[in-house]
Amino acid sequence: MTMKKMVIFLLTFFPVAGSFCQKKIIVAMDGSGDYRTVQAALDAVPEGNNKTVTIHIKKGIYKEVVVVDARKSFITLIGEDPKNTILTFDNHAGTRLPNGDTLNTWTCASFFVYGNDFHAENLSFENSAGFTAGQAVGIRLEGNRASLKNCRIIGNQDILFLSGNGVKHFFKDCYIEGTTDFIFGAATAVFKNCHIHSKKNSHVTAASTNSIIPYGFVFFDCTLTADSTINKVSLGRPWSPTASVTYINCFMDKHIIPEGWNNWKNPTNETTARYAEYNSRGPGGDKTGRVKWAKQLTDEELKKFTLENILGAWKPDK
Repeated sequence: MTMKKMVIFLLTFFPVAGSFCQKKIIVAMDGSGDYRTVQAALDAVPEGNNKTVTIHIKKGIYKEVVVVDARKSFITLIGEDPKNTILTFDNHAGTRLPNGDTLNTWTCASFFVYGNDFHAENLSFENSAGFTAGQAVGIRLEGNRASLKNCRIIGNQDILFLSGNGVKHFFKDCYIEGTTDFIFGAATAVFKNCHIHSKKNSHVTAASTNSIIPYGFVFFDCTLTADSTINKVSLGRPWSPTASVTYINCFMDKHIIPEGWNNWKNPTNETTARYAEYNSRGPGGDKTGRVKWAKQLTDEELKKFTLENILGAWKPDK
């Protein structure tokens, strides 16, 4: 065998970590793909991968806890159909594991992302623990630069945990539903043209933005709705005193309370929380009854809210 043929042979059958060369990975519950579970496909990606690995997931309900390891970046998951390709589990805070550990907010997710540059499309991420289960996270995003497009994030309390301090995320054309504080955490995150649906008289966001981080959660052109019986929902309450949440050009239905925001029973939060709106529309968007400690952005202030200012050099919407 010539040296050239030997190199080709070795790269084909023994790829190095940074050059995982399986071009198309398919997950299918019926065995027609390369793997039957999403976790098995992720486990096959070498640690230290530095190129995009795309995993296609066929329709089905995949009941499994999924972890994207911190040593595995550039993972892309593509589902067939967001309503029929569902990644789900029923973990919730307080669940006792066989080893004696008890799950909490940080450990009760159905889907964990620790790796950087994660992307998902056409998938549902669900926590099926139920309405009364308490904290039950659907996705916990810890890695940097995660983007989701045309995905559904469904469940109840604390469904979307953006837990990484100072990391950045992007959501476009997504449907996100929940009950209490169902979009929460310390990350910077842009939500563009998303549908945010409340299922309980409670709070949409609970940001914990660090004081040195200029932007927390920013919602552009989103639609906020609720179940028909829901009529007392706030746009957010501060999990940390310097929480930052901004709604820009969003439609808000009648479930949003006239005052808009909540101080989490702590008046001192009113001097530090960074809450703002611009051109809120709909029955819940009337600014005349809003709390005095939240801001209505001017046209000049609005100019600062660009994707480049919020997300930096990362351009997930290209």
